[in-house]
Amino acid sequence: MSQHAHSLKEGNNGKPVAFRSRPWAATLILTGGVFALILGMFLSVSFGAADIHFAVVWEAIFQFNPDITQHQIIQEIRLPRLLGGAMVGASLAVAGAIMQGMTRNPLADSGLLGLNAGAGFVLALCFAFFPGLPFMYLILYSFLGAGVGAGMVYGIGSLAKGGLTPVRLVLAGAALTALLSALSEGIALYFKIGQDLAFWYAGGVAGTKWFQLEVMFPWIVAALIGAMMLSRSITMLSLGEDVAKGLGQRTALVKLAGMIIVLILAGSAVAVVGAVGFVGLIVPHLTRFLVGVDYRWIIPCSAILGSLLVVFADLAARMVNPPYETPLGALIALIGVPFFLYLARKERREM
Repeated sequence: MSQHAHSLKEGNNGKPVAFRSRPWAATLILTGGVFALILGMFLSVSFGAADIHFAVVWEAIFQFNPDITQHQIIQEIRLPRLLGGAMVGASLAVAGAIMQGMTRNPLADSGLLGLNAGAGFVLALCFAFFPGLPFMYLILYSFLGAGVGAGMVYGIGSLAKGGLTPVRLVLAGAALTALLSALSEGIALYFKIGQDLAFWYAGGVAGTKWFQLEVMFPWIVAALIGAMMLSRSITMLSLGEDVAKGLGQRTALVKLAGMIIVLILAGSAVAVVGAVGFVGLIVPHLTRFLVGVDYRWIIPCSAILGSLLVVFADLAARMVNPPYETPLGALIALIGVPFFLYLARKERREM
């Protein structure tokens, strides 16, 4: 039995098109990742400014006593923070995987392509003009801002001579991100909402509450299910639009559905944790390296690995300089920036 499992389809030129997958590796990642995530959850709940023994964690989850302070810390602060981090990591990773598959752009990521900046700009407007807006509306406006940001980046990148290339798309994203960030900071200074916006820009799950999870949970679950339903079509798109059309795919419909899913996932995540970038860039590349190019495996494995990355990065953010916290976005950027530069250099060599 060969190392790679092959799925063969006939393309529009009559030749078979193969996409490699490694089901055994994907199964190992899914099972091992779940166990690692459970371990990370116990560590994340136990360690922080106040270390709590595992036995107390178990009691707080299954025999909650509101009169015990440690139980209150676990139930009201650490559990929502942990679950929020896991959901956000899965959302950003799957959003990045879908974007990279649909656009065949290895540099695609919600933070690099204007989604985070667009959502942040709209949230700054909400903080300034509609203070106290319910979280449900913040998520909806975050979706709107993410969509506007992505649309502007694609529009600006397409204006260049020679059309849209991966590097031009990232340059357009960087330019628009700088513009929208400057406008957001100007709004923050004028309306004196700098502290709220600074906390959002730093990125983190420290302030996650149960009501936020209740609002974002159905959106994220529905989007993840939609991503799995769309995974086969995204695999075909990743082989090239001509190949996908030759295999009977309605590419315009697939791209529309994929973009809606990306906006829901990225918009929900950004509304909760702020401008945390690079999760959707790093995780899909690592997943493809491990399991192959079949998105029926890439999407669930990206969700698990994205959750692991954010949960352990959040744990590290608390342990680097206790009792103070290092911004989550800064820790992930320490990995993400060198990885991005490596990909950009590789992409430039291949142009």
